[in-house]
Amino acid sequence: MDGTRGTRIRLLAGAAVLAVLLLRVGPQPFLDGLARTDPRAIAYALVVTAATTACCARRWSLVAGGLGVGLPFGAAYRACYRAQVLNATLPGGVAGDVHRGYRHGRDAGALGRGLRSVVWDRASGQAVQVALAVACVPLLPHALRGWVLGVLAFVVLAAVVVLVAARREARAVLGGAWAEVVLLSALAAAGHVSVFVVAARTAGVTAPGADLAALALVVLLASAIPLGIAGWGPREGAAAAAFGAAGLGAATGVEVAVVFGILSLVATLPGLLVLRSVPTTGPERAKGGRAWASTPTSS
Repeated sequence: MDGTRGTRIRLLAGAAVLAVLLLRVGPQPFLDGLARTDPRAIAYALVVTAATTACCARRWSLVAGGLGVGLPFGAAYRACYRAQVLNATLPGGVAGDVHRGYRHGRDAGALGRGLRSVVWDRASGQAVQVALAVACVPLLPHALRGWVLGVLAFVVLAAVVVLVAARREARAVLGGAWAEVVLLSALAAAGHVSVFVVAARTAGVTAPGADLAALALVVLLASAIPLGIAGWGPREGAAAAAFGAAGLGAATGVEVAVVFGILSLVATLPGLLVLRSVPTTGPERAKGGRAWASTPTSS
């Protein structure tokens, strides 16, 4: 019941954000975003997402290995793609990650560590994204700087508290791989930012690329909030506020967010190819089979 109630609350929150935006800017920015998305932008998003997914898969392999539930890169890559398509189509935006953590933990015989590997994987990526956002604060409009710095300061403080409380596991998770984890996270974030900039250009925004990159980091951080309808809601609200503060117009922000949302959704579609794949265990692994073979299943 609690889970169902939480899902309803998240859906209502996302719907409320979209409703407010519709009342404020009208339906035209949403329709323009749909109309402006073009095949070249989609092709770019597909290629970049393939690369960012590889970065995330390698990072997850490293983190999971630190917890003693490591998995091969190929298996992680397929699982990450599957998680992305679920995140992009189910409420909350994190169902896919919960699914990959559960499936991997169950396959490894360590459900708790499998789920924690995904938590550490996501947290490490978000931590680097926060650091990049802090570095780009000088590029933000003055109206946004104070608010963004306040939010980021709270996030950093919460992260420090968690790291202190879980410092032993943090050392095990990162160990000597922290530099590679940071690099992979930075590359993944850069890929997402570049897709956002392409979405802005597709929507006709001519602002400098560096300014758009800074705005992108703010919108991407808001997108990580587990609210909304398959990712829609917080992203559009943050884009409207950020672009409005930058003097580009709230309606333009909504339009860019819609284009970005479509590009991101289409870029996850390769995950459908492995949506029904299942892990193999026991004899298959002992014979050298992959830990997560793409074997069709009816379950």
